Amino acid sequence: MSCFNFRKEKSPARGKKMLDDKHKSFSALQDNPAAGYSGVPERKSHSSSLLSLSKKQSSNQKGGTKESSLLHLRSEGDILSSVNLKSFTFAELVEATKDFNPDALIGEGGFGFVYKGWLDEQTCHSGKGNGGKVVAIKKLKPDGFQGHKEWLSEVNYLGRLHHPNLVKLIGYCLDGENRLLVYDYMPKGSLENHLFKKRIMNLYYFPGEGEPLSWKTRMKVAMGAARGLSFLHDSEQQVIYRDFKASNILLDSDFNPRLSDFGLAKAGPTGDRTHVSTQVMGTRGYAAPEYIATGRLTAKCDVYSFGVVLMEMLTGRQVVDKTKVGVEQNLIEWVRPYLNDKRKLFRVMDTKLQGQYPQKAAFMVAFLALHCLGDAKVRPSMPEVITILEKVMSAKRTKSPSPSQVSESPLSYSDGPPPPPPTVSQSDVNSLPPKTQ
Repeated sequence: MSCFNFRKEKSPARGKKMLDDKHKSFSALQDNPAAGYSGVPERKSHSSSLLSLSKKQSSNQKGGTKESSLLHLRSEGDILSSVNLKSFTFAELVEATKDFNPDALIGEGGFGFVYKGWLDEQTCHSGKGNGGKVVAIKKLKPDGFQGHKEWLSEVNYLGRLHHPNLVKLIGYCLDGENRLLVYDYMPKGSLENHLFKKRIMNLYYFPGEGEPLSWKTRMKVAMGAARGLSFLHDSEQQVIYRDFKASNILLDSDFNPRLSDFGLAKAGPTGDRTHVSTQVMGTRGYAAPEYIATGRLTAKCDVYSFGVVLMEMLTGRQVVDKTKVGVEQNLIEWVRPYLNDKRKLFRVMDTKLQGQYPQKAAFMVAFLALHCLGDAKVRPSMPEVITILEKVMSAKRTKSPSPSQVSESPLSYSDGPPPPPPTVSQSDVNSLPPKTQ
C-alpha cells in the first residue's frame, strides 16, 4: 500500500503564541493546511489533514494521462494576462486592510492569513475607513504550506470560471515577494462553522456564525454546492475540484453556497483518457479511496467527497473526529448501518435539527450519500445528484415511518443499491509515520 505523509498538528501553545503576536491564529484547532478563504475565521477540525503520497504515482497508467491542467500548459504571464481580474498593488491592499491590522484578521489557512478589507464601490481601489465594498483579502505567508503554484491555480481557475455557486475572485496582487488574492466577502462564513463550530472567546464574531442550520437551509446548501461541482465537471475543459469539504463551502448573507479554494483543482482527462494520474493531495476523510490507493483522479472522486459532506449535514458530525470513541471516530463506518434503514436513521440525525425534517426526504438523502460513497463505477454523476436533490426538496413532511413502510427504497438506480463504500483501513492510517519537518 502506498505510504502517506501527514502534516503534524499545530499545538495549542503555538496557537497562543501567535495570538500574542497579534495574528490571532486558530492553530489550536487546526489540522488542515489546505483550507481556503472563509468569510469568518477558518477554524480547522482535527479531522482535517493534508494527504500527500511520498511517492508519485506512475504517469503511464493504462487509460490515464499525466497530471495536467491549464496551469501547467500555460506560463504565468499567459495566465495573468488572460484572466479578467483586477491587478492590485501591495500598497493598495495595505491601505484596504489598514496595514493588515490584527483587528481585520478574519481567518487563517494553509495559504496564509485572511483579512477583511474595504474597496471603493466604483473604482475597486482601496476604500477609506470602513466604507465601500467589503472584501476578503488572502495574503500568502512565506513559510505556508501552499505557495506560488496554488496561488496561480486560484487565479487561473477563478479568473476564467464564473458561476453563482463559485466564490468570486475580484483580483490579485503579485508585487515582489507579495502574493495576495481579493475575494467577495461571504458574511455567513463556511458550512463547517455552522455544522460543527462554536465561537471561541467571542473573537471574530460575525452575525449568524455557528447558528444551527434548518433542514431547508441544509438542502439549499447541498443543492447549490452540487450545481457548483456539476458546472466544473461539465465545463468545456473539465475541472476536478479535488478538495470538496464543508470548510470550502462558503455562505453569503442568504445562505447561498459558493465553492472556494481552487489551489488543488486539476483539469480532467481529455480525449479517450479515463483519469488523470497525479500526486495524491486532499483532506483525510474526504478523498476517495481509489484515488488514495492509485493516484487516479476522476470527477467521481468529487462525487465521493460530496457524499461525505451529505453525511456531515445529516448527522452534524465531522467525517473524522478523534474526540469520539471507537468506531464513532470514523463517521462513514459509524453511520453506514443506519443510512439505509428507515427505522434506524433517526438515531444518527443531527440533534440540532430537533426532529424538524421530512422523514422521507432524510432517507432519500441518506441513500444518496451511500450511493455517492459506493464504488466509483456506480456512483452517480453530479447532474444525477441534482435530480435526486430536486426530488428531496419537493418531498413533503411525513410522520416517522412504521416498520411496514421500510421495505422500499426511495431511490432507484439501474445498477441496484450501492455496495458498501470502499475504505482505507484506519489502522493503516494510524500506522503511518509523521511527516518530517
